[in-house]
Amino acid sequence: MSYARVLCVGLVGVTGHLVEVEVDLAAGLPGVVISGLPDTALHEARDRVRAAVVNSGQRWPNRRITLNLLPATLPKFGSAFDLAIAVALLGGSGELPLLPLEGVAVLGELGLDGTVRPVRGVLPMVVAAAKAGVQRVIVPADNTAEAAVVPGLLVRGVDTLHRLVGFVRDGTPLIEPSDDAPPPAAPGPDLAEVAGQGLGRRALEVAAAGGHHLALIGPPGAGKTMLAERLPSILPELDDEAALEVTALHSIAGLLPPGGRLIRRPPFQAPHHTATVPSIVGGGSGLARPGAISLAHRGVLLMDEAPEFSKAALEALRQPLEHGRVLLTRSRGSAEYPARAQLVLAANPCPCANPAGDDRCECPPLVRRRYLGRLSGPLLDRIDLQVRLAPMRAAELMETGSHESSAVVAGRVAAARAAAAGRWAPLGRRLNAEIPGPDLRRAPWRLPGRVTAELRSRLDSGSLSARGFDRIIRLAWTIADLDGRATPNAEDVGEAIALRTGEGM
Repeated sequence: MSYARVLCVGLVGVTGHLVEVEVDLAAGLPGVVISGLPDTALHEARDRVRAAVVNSGQRWPNRRITLNLLPATLPKFGSAFDLAIAVALLGGSGELPLLPLEGVAVLGELGLDGTVRPVRGVLPMVVAAAKAGVQRVIVPADNTAEAAVVPGLLVRGVDTLHRLVGFVRDGTPLIEPSDDAPPPAAPGPDLAEVAGQGLGRRALEVAAAGGHHLALIGPPGAGKTMLAERLPSILPELDDEAALEVTALHSIAGLLPPGGRLIRRPPFQAPHHTATVPSIVGGGSGLARPGAISLAHRGVLLMDEAPEFSKAALEALRQPLEHGRVLLTRSRGSAEYPARAQLVLAANPCPCANPAGDDRCECPPLVRRRYLGRLSGPLLDRIDLQVRLAPMRAAELMETGSHESSAVVAGRVAAARAAAAGRWAPLGRRLNAEIPGPDLRRAPWRLPGRVTAELRSRLDSGSLSARGFDRIIRLAWTIADLDGRATPNAEDVGEAIALRTGEGM
């Protein structure tokens, strides 16, 4: 037999595609030809696979070898095809009977000594295999726990090519996923550690309950970063669907630890202000990789010292904030990544950043305007809550009374989210921040004119944009949910205006 076929899975962005690895051995000058739009890593597979096969005690066929990856029009990236290529080649040369691998997806990178090394993106690959009807997968031993989270699949692991050859030839057992429970996650920062800042704590709670973006502006030491770092601690744990999305993104980025399970905690990303545009929204050679905003999907993206980020990096956030996804187009193809993260901007009010606040600021008015002007109007228009924090006072810092913990606040946030999810179920939405503006302005959710009178006046005068109008309405719904009201009243709208504009605080 000179032809063999083994199933594998390729990734384009976060989407997996079932790939057939075909091998044909023919008479002619010995060599290996790979077709099917392979990238550089796949072109180099011929040398890795040859060394792995020989060092595993198998015979390398001295014939002309043609490898084809179907569908041929789909770009192929990475080294996860190595193991499938090796067993297909051994099957085509008559060294292995491939019947035990019929309908089995095989994934893994080969070392020169025949060891099978873990690969990125196993989770979305296995999900794609399951959707395509595959019921059994073989993955690197270090990826078995990750692959085993997909229900309805028989997952087995291999640590060497020699072990896989023994399984196919003699039925040698493969490695089963471990049943050990993952170690409990270390406790994160708690809101009880934040002194004072009642306004900041209220804004954080509203942001968590409705999924709203938040800007915190204040002098050094006011607690901006402390508050932002504690936002994930009051967010609910991720449900199965969200956890699968988040874990898949971290798997593609290579950020899952060995033996990692589903990520249940909302992720938190805080890039340094020197971060480039590709590191924020995604990029890289070949097919673009997810950036910080996608790695913060269903969680929090903190831009600390926001005015210090480059203008290009800040402006690149505008489209993902609006649509909840990033489409990255490169010469070798396009990749779309989810990016529904809560953005938190933290900024000093001016370059001198006097801890005493505006009263002792040494910056001229023009310098102050230019500094915060680095946060453009279109970007800030997408930020629901824009809160100015006052300097910390000695009485607040030395207060001995206990502050509400994250667990207490998280209980109120969960109740508010449950109320919103029940209300928006007919629209297929769960968070107030996700509701399209037209739906907010039509029955049965349109608010009475007496409740929105001030909003309409601001819109007519030009002091409020149409986007800002809708975002304040969403904030009002969140405030009503937190306070246990079925619909917002005029006071809720007034508080929403204050939280967005900073007026009256």
